[in-house]
Amino acid sequence: MFASFVSWVVATVESWGYFGIFAAMFLESSFFPFPSEVVMIPAGYLAFQEKMHIVPAVLAGISGSLGGALFNYFLAAKYGRSFLIKYGKYLLLKPKSLEKLEGFFDKHGEISTFNGRLIPGIRQYISMPAGLAKMNLAKFSLYTSLGAGIWVTILALLGYYLGANEEKVGVYLKDVTIMALVFIVGLSLFYYLRYKHKGSL
Repeated sequence: MFASFVSWVVATVESWGYFGIFAAMFLESSFFPFPSEVVMIPAGYLAFQEKMHIVPAVLAGISGSLGGALFNYFLAAKYGRSFLIKYGKYLLLKPKSLEKLEGFFDKHGEISTFNGRLIPGIRQYISMPAGLAKMNLAKFSLYTSLGAGIWVTILALLGYYLGANEEKVGVYLKDVTIMALVFIVGLSLFYYLRYKHKGSL
């Protein structure tokens, strides 16, 4: 079933063009998470084949990612707090823990949002706590776009240069993911040491 869905995504990207990229990345970033690789790598390969242009493809991917993230953000902002107050006890989440989460995102929402967009399995869900804490919308949008922009660009370039060679794509994608995680650890450590020195953590 999932393989059929992936085939549908690839066909959609080719037939719908930039709107297909936007729509697929919107879904990827919101309520129907699936690997963004199945969208942006084919988009990059289609650009290599001159069936679309790489820059609009990347911009469509970033816009779709931001749109899906905003969907989750507003969903959590509108319904999340009341839901967790009512049912949080079943999830072992106390009101005090909720207040701590909101306080954390008030202080560190930017770095959390940016890093979250680069971590597989997390990027689709980082918008939820941001919306729950009602993180500043302009900052949320900026750091979401920056994080998503890096990842989307990397995937599109992989497709552009290696799209015809699936084995190499897999190898390079694994290497890029590892490098992204190392970068996140380094950035988080720098952030922690900086703010610990300022005494604001």
